[in-house]
Amino acid sequence: MEEISKLTRQTLARIKPYVPGKPIEEVQREYGLKDVIKLASNENPLGPSPKAQEALALNLGKVNIYPDGSCYHLKEDLARHVGLDPDNLIIGNGSDEVLKLLSETFINEGDEAIMADPSFSEYDFCVTLMGGNMVKVPVNEKFALDLEAMAAAINEKTKLVFVCNPNNPTGAVVSGAELDAFLAKVPENVVVVFDEAYFEYVDDPGYRSGLDYLKEGRGNVVVLRTFSKIYGLSGLRVGYGMAQPELIRWISRTREPFNVNSLAQLGARAALTDQEFLTKSRHVNNEGKAYLYQEFQARNLKYVPTNANFIFVDLGVDSKKAFESMLRQGVIIRTGDIFGYPTFIRVTVGTEAENRRFIAALDQTLKELR
Repeated sequence: MEEISKLTRQTLARIKPYVPGKPIEEVQREYGLKDVIKLASNENPLGPSPKAQEALALNLGKVNIYPDGSCYHLKEDLARHVGLDPDNLIIGNGSDEVLKLLSETFINEGDEAIMADPSFSEYDFCVTLMGGNMVKVPVNEKFALDLEAMAAAINEKTKLVFVCNPNNPTGAVVSGAELDAFLAKVPENVVVVFDEAYFEYVDDPGYRSGLDYLKEGRGNVVVLRTFSKIYGLSGLRVGYGMAQPELIRWISRTREPFNVNSLAQLGARAALTDQEFLTKSRHVNNEGKAYLYQEFQARNLKYVPTNANFIFVDLGVDSKKAFESMLRQGVIIRTGDIFGYPTFIRVTVGTEAENRRFIAALDQTLKELR
């Protein structure tokens, strides 16, 4: 058979496969450990919403039936929740799928998209997959998106601009005033994608959601949110996009039928009603952030103040070696080298017990590597 690489689409050679956070089970096998905690993938340390768990348990016997391909009831619930019409919504198998649908809708070979650097790698993957080119604009000195530079990078080839706010992996946000100035410079034929996966954790008073611009009638704005983070449903894969109905209709042409399974739809609907769980999750996150800030300061470690459920912190040592050291202690974190910051790590804010265990492991790691 002819060499496979000659048969595949040429653009695939440009794609770097996504490397997810190391699973707990893998670390247990490799290191012979029983007690392992994962603070690598920004999951809710409290687990899933209790109301979602109840809905899943009650409906396990119905999975022989195909799901509602239109996600009718979930759209109705979400529309009420965000103050839009169901026609403004598209539901995806995680917001990752909606990102892929956006690229499939807008990116032709040779088109360009713009993102911050560092930011969520899925943007680069989706655009490259369609034969597009990603323009990466470095973050500013506060590790937030440099919107002025991103606006300046727009040209006649630009189709999409990704605004991750709060930004992953840094946790920094851009203000409403900065967004106003940025959008005033964006042509109407360029689609601005607001990725707000961590929206529910934001406590910066100057923050403004992309949803505000959508409600003001802007036709070139898409806002993405997810049930994977604060709602604790990462394993179910439910995310959604919000935009003007005409734009939603075009994106929907690229969507596979039955893309969101029935249990995921039911779990998301139940989680949406669990305000008590959201309040508790925010409280645990805020307490954890305060504790970790205090501990980092005590060790003279520089970190980026966050509006998400993770912290980007400079350990001053090789992050890959730190990662290995912490794995041996049963603590999984994310290395910063994959984001272009080889001495940084990204750590998810956990429960009080998990945060304390992380700090104890960090002390041992720094002792080993310094």
